[in-house]
Amino acid sequence: MKNFFKQLFDDNNSINEKAVVGFIAFFLLCVALLVDLITGAWGKELLINKFIFDGFMVLVLGSFGIASVDKWMNKKDKHEEDSNNEKVQ
Repeated sequence: MKNFFKQLFDDNNSINEKAVVGFIAFFLLCVALLVDLITGAWGKELLINKFIFDGFMVLVLGSFGIASVDKWMNKKDKHEEDSNNEKVQ
């Protein structure tokens, strides 16, 4: 675990930090859902402030969306770079 965090904060790593943040936020949303279901079955209401839930939701959508766009842009850039190399040769 210590090695993971060391790699996470290294400048030259292969870990996508946006995906890590998105996964943690998604996991916390799932935990909140399960707790809400369990407390609902017991007849108690779980009070979660709407702005907290919306904040986690925006984190998940934003981080996974940015990661997807980043992959798409890198793929496009690589394709353009390959085509430029073929023209030069």
